[in-house]
Amino acid sequence: MAATLSVLFISYILGSIPSAIWVGKGLKGVDVREHGSGNAGTTNTFRVLGVPFGITVFVLDFMKGFASSFWLSSVAFLWFNGPLAPPNWDVESFLSIACGVSAVIGHMFPIFAGFKGGKGAATACGMLFGIEPVSISISFALFGLIIWATRYVSLASIMATALYPITLLVMRYGLDIFVDGSVIIFAAIIAFGIIYKHKSNIQRLIEGTESKVGEKARLAKQ
Repeated sequence: MAATLSVLFISYILGSIPSAIWVGKGLKGVDVREHGSGNAGTTNTFRVLGVPFGITVFVLDFMKGFASSFWLSSVAFLWFNGPLAPPNWDVESFLSIACGVSAVIGHMFPIFAGFKGGKGAATACGMLFGIEPVSISISFALFGLIIWATRYVSLASIMATALYPITLLVMRYGLDIFVDGSVIIFAAIIAFGIIYKHKSNIQRLIEGTESKVGEKARLAKQ
């Protein structure tokens, strides 16, 4: 159990790496928390620093989730020595989810940035890719399509996140592809949490004041 708890803690620490803050300060001398929406995440990095830096932060945040759910969970599985998984759950699936969720929590509440982080979409995307790559690839394709069509990163994140648990349901019950039930449950929970974290973006989208990729950043926090 101690080894498993250690891996979960490492996942949280990995998720806590504030990619947007470090990339902004290190490469541009800009703290993204002081511009745009004030959020330390991928969406605000696109908005404040532009596409190249937004992509850089997205990749880093994505890898935090992927490394946790795919690699660190594998280490935990090899060392698994305690009854952490609930009854009737597949242990490997549970560990992938637990490590990935720890990374997402770390991203949202990073110990290295005063527990004020991003909204978790990119890290959750990496986490879910490590668990089940087909469905998250569909969501990722939708993410890119919406950004190309609308230039709203927040809208792309919300729509792609909402699609993910729906795709899993279609795979399991429509296409008869095995998907562990625990993955579907946690996918729905993660999707709800990410969409809820975007509530301010949703309000701005409704009002027509949400910033687009390529626009001049709003210097005042909204």
